[in-house]
Amino acid sequence: MSETVQLIPGDSLITATPQEGRELAIKMARLIIKVTQPDAEIRGKLRGVYAEDPAMLIAVGQTVATEFATIAAANNYWR
Repeated sequence: MSETVQLIPGDSLITATPQEGRELAIKMARLIIKVTQPDAEIRGKLRGVYAEDPAMLIAVGQTVATEFATIAAANNYWR
């Protein structure tokens, strides 16, 4: 891959609020897809496949949830 992708935006998991943490989790989940399939044209073609597959959409939600759990722990659950 010719482009380097920063997998942790801003090089930190620390966020001010849970909302910001959730947004970061979504961004991180999207970045891992970009790293896994770096060809934007292929990613575009695949959107139609996963957009109509409930199991794939659930897997996306699970990926975001896992990222969010990691971010929440890094933020001491915003206590």
